[in-house]
Amino acid sequence: MITSHVFCSSVSFVDWLQNHLLPCPFKTITGFDCPGCGFQRSLVALITGDFFKSLLLYPPGISIIISFLSGLFFYNFPKNRKYFLFKPIVIITGNIIMFSYIYKMLFA
Repeated sequence: MITSHVFCSSVSFVDWLQNHLLPCPFKTITGFDCPGCGFQRSLVALITGDFFKSLLLYPPGISIIISFLSGLFFYNFPKNRKYFLFKPIVIITGNIIMFSYIYKMLFA
């Protein structure tokens, strides 16, 4: 009975995601944004197909997704031990997160 109500409702998955974003515990405690604040909204924008809005909400979001997918690829295909590709991806993603956070704290 309950599952039929969920599947028959007019609320789409994206609307449900937008209404159920997790609050940031760091921001709740300190009042400052954490380096990951904005990733959920950026991911929802990317799911809806709005690439530029996703970049504006959280610039490192797409590089985090690329790092995660490449990590899954290298973990699931151990014959292709091309970690020399994975290491720069993670380093570049970390730098994008760091510079984006510094820019947000200083200029936004």
